Amino acid sequence: MHLEMNKITVSASIGGKTITIETGRLAKQADGSVLVTCGNNMVLVTAVSSRKESTLDFFPLTVEFQEKFYATGKIPGGYFKREGRPTNNATLTARLIDRPIRPLFPEGYRYETQVVATTLSYDGTFPLEVLASLGASTALHISDIPFNGPAAAVQIARIGGQLVLNPSSTQLEQSDIDMIIAGTRNGIMMVEGESKFISEAETVAALKFGHESMKAFFDMQDELREKFGNKAKRNFTPPKMDEAFEKEVEAFLTPKINAALRMRVKLDRYAAVDKSKKEAEEKFIAPLAGDKDLMTQRKKELSTIVENIKYKVARFMILDDKVRIDGRDTKTVRPIACEVGFLPRAHGSGLFTRGETQVLGTVTLGTGEDEQMIDALGGLEKKKFLLHYNFPPFSVGETGRMGGQSRREIGHGNLAERALKAVVPDFEKFPYTIRVVSEVLESNGSSSMGTVCSGILALLDAGVPIKGNVAGIAMGLIKEGDRIAILSDILGDEDHLGDMDFKVAGTREGITSVQMDLKIDSITLDVMDQALRQAKDGRLHILTEMEKVMSKARGEISQFAPRIETIKIKPEKVREVIGAGGKVIKGIIEETGVKMDIEDDGTIHIASSDPAMTKRAIEIVNAICAEAEIGRVYKGKVVRIMDFGAFVEIFPNTQGLLHISEISNERVRQVTDVLKEGEEVEVKVLDIDRAGRIKLSRKAILEANA
Repeated sequence: MHLEMNKITVSASIGGKTITIETGRLAKQADGSVLVTCGNNMVLVTAVSSRKESTLDFFPLTVEFQEKFYATGKIPGGYFKREGRPTNNATLTARLIDRPIRPLFPEGYRYETQVVATTLSYDGTFPLEVLASLGASTALHISDIPFNGPAAAVQIARIGGQLVLNPSSTQLEQSDIDMIIAGTRNGIMMVEGESKFISEAETVAALKFGHESMKAFFDMQDELREKFGNKAKRNFTPPKMDEAFEKEVEAFLTPKINAALRMRVKLDRYAAVDKSKKEAEEKFIAPLAGDKDLMTQRKKELSTIVENIKYKVARFMILDDKVRIDGRDTKTVRPIACEVGFLPRAHGSGLFTRGETQVLGTVTLGTGEDEQMIDALGGLEKKKFLLHYNFPPFSVGETGRMGGQSRREIGHGNLAERALKAVVPDFEKFPYTIRVVSEVLESNGSSSMGTVCSGILALLDAGVPIKGNVAGIAMGLIKEGDRIAILSDILGDEDHLGDMDFKVAGTREGITSVQMDLKIDSITLDVMDQALRQAKDGRLHILTEMEKVMSKARGEISQFAPRIETIKIKPEKVREVIGAGGKVIKGIIEETGVKMDIEDDGTIHIASSDPAMTKRAIEIVNAICAEAEIGRVYKGKVVRIMDFGAFVEIFPNTQGLLHISEISNERVRQVTDVLKEGEEVEVKVLDIDRAGRIKLSRKAILEANA
């Protein structure tokens, strides 16, 4: 039986690469399903939205990105030999897909929606994030799910001063910009990336190039939707509350919440809002006790009204009164306090406090054995710089589950790691694996940027010779029609009630990482340019405050950190140092207690907290690798006696022949009359033949001393 496939495809050449989107062949029971292809790279993306409304008071959207190892012809590592929980990369990619599409669903949409992107084939020549993001928007766009698309994402690199669209993994290694930019036809909605000290103007140029490059992606989605029949969207009317009830509650609560939002301390502010809400419940909800259904409905409506009032009051305080929730103007950064050397046993520590956000950063220095091995689609990856971000519930005065990392923690840690990675010294100059851990102790706005600042202080305290000091700042936006206010160093409430969260980190010389998310449809490049310039002023202010406490790395590393000495031997000697089955190197480690990392090019890193043992290990390695020189005298050990002479070991695994005629000035009848096995004896190298055989003499030394 032949099953008819109603496959529909669209294709376009974008940046010199042909991209194809098809639907109608795979996963046809999903509300929307597309296969996005570029060369050997294929991602299947599906979208399904429940037809039953959720009882949750937020939009339950989940996005999953599945890495399948068969996509690269590999079997996963580990005991079970199958894909397990999402890797950090999969989680970060899912977040990249989620962030630009979430604001494009209708306000009040409460139907559980799931987008799943599955990697089917990958060869490293095209970024999967771009294909997956394009597929997510397309699957939603062609379906009947309410969605105000299309959206798209592109990846931007810069190689030799030239901007490159959707680079391969090989091209990214040569680039000084790695940026994912997402948006709609109206403008940019999301930015995530890292760079090597680029200017604000260069950042805007990259953003402009990225947005202009998206046009073909939007056209492809519209074309596929039209070919697919322009499926009508589901009827959805945002829920409306009783107007009389809404007006009554607003009149009662607005002055109370207005007063509460002018309190400077976060917990006092929250307590005042909660108190006002309880008073409203007693006045408007308690009398409805006889009608449980109506009471439940009114409670939900009251919560919505409270949030709406907070939203309006906070925004118009800024636009009309030019005053923010905590009393600042739009450009002022909250008070900053810094400490270093806070922890006695950590290799480095820094405490950074900005307003009511406080982050403790720590640094641990390890050896090559401590580097992270990642079983990734593109092959085995090694990481020598790690940053881990922890956000416990007590940091916001709450209780909650502890253990494991949330998607948010993984995302914030990745942003901070990207910000600091640009200044971490090259491994050849500082041969340590470096782990930075961020412990958020208090949070009221941008703990990720606090992580950047505390991380730099900890690196300086640890004596790491970084290439420059980095600070980060979070910018916000309030937009009502043509009225705009850009906010420096936003509070948590300003993030929640505002229209933008734009994080920028960098040195005095330039930007090292950016992240932007919008809650509105898009913003223009002019607004982004203004935000970047205002962010630079804030960043330089924060750097000045940090550098009052510590501006340069300590002259030496912690006494508790391993000392690493690096030596170089000939590559052909590596096998001798390792020995059969690792016998030789294990012996060195057992004798000295050091850690040793040997690279194929002959570089050896020897780590120990005991300088004497490091010196001893180096002596042993040098002895193993030493080569005999004609004319030099060595102290050796007789290892074997033959009728015609003795074999003397002058270095480990290096022996020479001391012929019976070269043992003494006098005639020797038997070698054992003069020498015994195990005896130490001074010998001189007379000759080394082409085969590397060494001719030794004891007689030459005796004659010279006579």
